Parts: sequence; structure tokens; C-alpha cells
Amino acid sequence: MQTDLEIAQSIRLIPINEIAAKIGIKSNELHPYGNYKAKICLSILDRLQAVSNGKYIDVTAITPTPLGEGKTLTTIGLSLGLNKINKKAISCIREPSLGPVFGIKGGAAGGGYSQVLPMEDINLHLTGDVPAIEIAHNLCAAFLDNHIYKGNNLSIDPHSITFPRVINVNDRFLREIIIGLGGKENGFLRQSGFEITEASEVMAILALTSNLKDLRSRIGKIMLATTYNNKPITPEDIKAAGAMTVLLKNAIMPNIVQTTEGTACFIHSGPFGNIAHGNSSILADQIALKLADYVVTESGFGADLGAEKFMNIKCRYSNLKPDCVVMVCSTRALKMHSGDFEVIAGRPLDSQLLAENLAAIDKGSCNLKKQIENIRQFGVPVIVAINRFETDTDKEIELIKNKAKEFGALDAVVSLAYLKGGEGAIELAQAVINACEQPNDFKFLYSLEASIKDKINTIATKMYGASGVTYHPLADKKIKQFTALGFDKLPICMAKTNLSLSHDPKLKGVPTDFELPIRDIRVSAGAGFIYPLCGKMRTMPGLPSNPCGMNVDIDENGNTVGLF
Repeated sequence: MQTDLEIAQSIRLIPINEIAAKIGIKSNELHPYGNYKAKICLSILDRLQAVSNGKYIDVTAITPTPLGEGKTLTTIGLSLGLNKINKKAISCIREPSLGPVFGIKGGAAGGGYSQVLPMEDINLHLTGDVPAIEIAHNLCAAFLDNHIYKGNNLSIDPHSITFPRVINVNDRFLREIIIGLGGKENGFLRQSGFEITEASEVMAILALTSNLKDLRSRIGKIMLATTYNNKPITPEDIKAAGAMTVLLKNAIMPNIVQTTEGTACFIHSGPFGNIAHGNSSILADQIALKLADYVVTESGFGADLGAEKFMNIKCRYSNLKPDCVVMVCSTRALKMHSGDFEVIAGRPLDSQLLAENLAAIDKGSCNLKKQIENIRQFGVPVIVAINRFETDTDKEIELIKNKAKEFGALDAVVSLAYLKGGEGAIELAQAVINACEQPNDFKFLYSLEASIKDKINTIATKMYGASGVTYHPLADKKIKQFTALGFDKLPICMAKTNLSLSHDPKLKGVPTDFELPIRDIRVSAGAGFIYPLCGKMRTMPGLPSNPCGMNVDIDENGNTVGLF
């Protein structure tokens, strides 16, 4: 079969103004970036204010293998399937990060015949949103150090700085660094580091903001450091907030691209689901809901991560609620969760993992059960989408369907979107339409009035299955500090491995009798959440032995090759 890139390059693209016009976007509401991608002006929300919202579907997954389970391609495929049966549907996804693109996990534009195009642009630079976030963030970091260097009129404690630099590359060597080497003319010595751009609070703010004024306000509230008297220092204090917002005035507008079948897809913001809140922008969803009958968005990684944050963070700030959740799973992931197989990114799959093994699926289905239970805690109906591979047998598929329904899913259907595009997702589309008509008792997992520790404990015990939570002395110190500063009423954004329900990526299935260790806690005051760091979770990934970028090149005709 052709590679994803070869399939993408074989499809004739439709001018983006035609794609936009088909869903009701006017030409003066479009800000083109070439012929095949554009930004949508926020003024469209004023025009469509009185229009009722469409149905809202979130796509999540069981705890995935390191290879992923096809969540993005299912998100796109579901929207294609809905359009195939004459339902006006738009998919809303996150923008890929160059870190994984050139690292190991790959891109985030779907796959096979369920992709968004132009694939190369989307997986590389798109319209420059991520570079704008990176520049705005690093401008603030430079202003902060420069203020201290130029006299420190605000009495900022350099040892209290919690705002690192960012870069959109997986680079473990930048996690912990010393800056200011070379004498006084190069600044002052202090320990610092880099995070990947997708972990930046500026990225989180872009995804959660509601308009340009709100963006400006949120940027000004970021907590950068404290004074010697423990007063918070913000971009507003060092007079960086205005310039940061100017750098983001185009980035705030959602991007519109097209699918492999010429339907619309909005792609905007890209916070990771394991170290950030893992969801595309509220603005993209709000615009799409005014234009479509069905809006299909996705949350990063498993239901314990992106979907939990979708419900408790994104839905709180958007005042939207999902009508249905689609949970993606695969036979290989369920077999992995049996504990009998190991899946390592970059290595061939164990041949026994590809053979029929009903016992392993039965054993590993405990993870599917727990993730369905996790979503049902929010009162939303669940559909299980089985991303079928060619080695899967009918008996394996039937077993998963039966298990999913037994565990509380409203339905379980096979998705063949990778091979057949929209035609392969019609059954899934019909199941989702039915689910969206079912009773919906949406509720949050915790009250914002609860203490920081109570909220963390609720997520740890109810979502992960932990027996309790332990806190490093630094985390305890931060909790007292943030409570005193009035940040204790914010929602929680857990930074945790995506490879296990627990903090330990080696623990598959449904780990029990473990305590969740919190080594540090940070505040994203502008984005509006507190994020605990669980176990060894890092905010700057590293590169593997054989990064994907080694295969990427340009051919003699100037075409990109080797990109998946």
C-alpha cells in the first residue's frame, strides 16, 4: 500500500475558498495563506451568534501503545462518514508538533485515506502559529532576565523564576542548563532550561481563550516568578504582555484545511495531552458548532488524560458540553495490556502480537473497561470505535464488540477509515448519530471549590485507580504558596505518562495498589489551571536512537519524501 505521504500527494486539492464557502464561511471572513489553507476571522462568531450549535463529539482512546491507536484518523474519518450520509460535519484537531514529527511518534494529520491536507504543510509549519507562540514566550523570558540585569526595580528573586525558554524540538540536552556564562556583559549566571513549545502556557492560553481581549488579559496573568516578598511577577509587571499579544494576533484565528474527500477541517493549537491539556482550541470548536450539524474534535492520548482535561478544563471555560464520546481501541493495544507483549516505537511488532489471540484480548480488555468507566463518570454516552488492522480476525473483533457493550458502551463498531475514508466510517457515523440523541447527564468530576489536594486525589483515585497520592516536599510547599495566592480554585491539569493509567509507563492494563507521586506543582495562572508533575514526567521530550527526521528529504523535483 502507498505511504500516507504518497496518498496525500496523489489527491488533487480544492482551493480553500471553495472549501470554506461550502460550509458557509464568507470570503471576507477568510484570511488565505496560499491556495489551500487559510485562517478564519473571529468576526464570524458575531455574524453567527444567533445560530444554534450542532452536536459535539469528542474522540478519545484507551491507553495507547507508543505507536498510537489511530485517534486522529478516526476523528477525521468520522467526519467523512457523517458527510457521506449527508450530515454537515467538521472535524477540529490539534496542530502537530515538530518534536514528534522529527522524533518517533510521527505526525498528527491522520493516515491513509483519512487525512487532512496539505499533509506536508500541516505536519511542518502550517501558518506559523507555533513559531508565533515560541517567539512570544521567549520574548517574555528575555524581558524577565533583562529586567533583573538592568537593575531589578521590581525586586524579582532570580531563584524563583518558573518561566523557562521553549523550542519546538525534542532535545533532552536543553532540559537543565546554565545561562549567562561568559562574564557580566552576557548577563548573570542562573540555572534554567527549555520546555517543548507545546508545553508553553502561551500555547495553553491560545487553546482556551475566547477572543483577542481575553487573550491579552490571560497573557498578562502568567506567573513568571516572585519578588523577594513572594509577590507574583507577571508579563504585565515587566511590560511584555502587549508585545506578546501582538505577536499572537494572527495565531488566535483558527486554521481551515481540507480532508482527503474535500470536506472542511479546522486545525488550531497543539498542547500535548500528557504534559498540557491536550485539546484543540475553544474558538475552533465554537465556530465549527455554528456552521455544522456535527463537530468532531479529539483529545490527546487516553481518556484518563486528554478527555479528562477536555471535560474538566476545556468544557468549563467554553461552557460547551459533549453529546457523545468516541473511544478508539485496537487489537494490538488490548493484547499489549494483557502484559504478555511489549510494543516499542521504532521496532517491528512481535509476530505473535499479530496472530489471533482471544485470551490476550480478553485479559487486556480491562483497560478498555476502565476507560469506558472513566468517561461514563461524566454522564456522557460512549461509542467504541475499533480501528481495524488487516491482521485482525473476525473472532477478535466480535470479542471486543461484546466486551465493550458489557462494559457500558452504547455501541461498538469497526472503523475502516484508513483504508476506505468516509465509506469505511459510515457505520461509526450512524452509531454516533444515535448516541447523540440519548439522554445526557454531563457533569464535572470535581468542584472548583475543593482544595488542590482534594481535586488531585479525585482524579488520581477515580480516573487512574490509585489508592492515594504522595507529595514531594517541594509539591507541598507549592500547594501552600498557590493556596495563599488564591490559585486554589483553579482546575487541575495533570502531567502524567500517556502509556499507563498510573505514573509508571511500564504498568499496563489497570494497575492497582499504587500511590500517585507528585514531585512538583506549577501554576498556569493565565491559562487558568494548576498542573502537578507526576513521577518522572518531563516537559521536554528526548529523541530516540533513530528519529523519523532521518528519513525526511527533498527529491529532485523539490517534493518532500520520507514524511510517514
